[in-house]
Amino acid sequence: MYTPAHFSLTDSDSLHGLIRSHPLGTLVTQANGVLDANHLPFLLDAAPGEMGTLSAHVARANPIWQQCRDGAEVLVIFRGAEGYISPSWYPSKHETHRLV
Repeated sequence: MYTPAHFSLTDSDSLHGLIRSHPLGTLVTQANGVLDANHLPFLLDAAPGEMGTLSAHVARANPIWQQCRDGAEVLVIFRGAEGYISPSWYPSKHETHRLV
């Protein structure tokens, strides 16, 4: 994922805080060249591993548990509080008519 250096966050305490505050993650898997995304509640155990270990529960009827076997690579996305800021809200937009 492209992340400009000025937006990069690597402090594990801050990252763990985000996960604990917003534990609903999007688990992205790939099987047979097809991406699949599932929203799941996650638990974080900060001790094991370099960045901690995530655990989640999925229903047996959900085929995603078969896609996550044997160390398959996955992506989990956590989102914090958010809100859309229109470029028109910036005073400079009205002065210069340039986008943010």
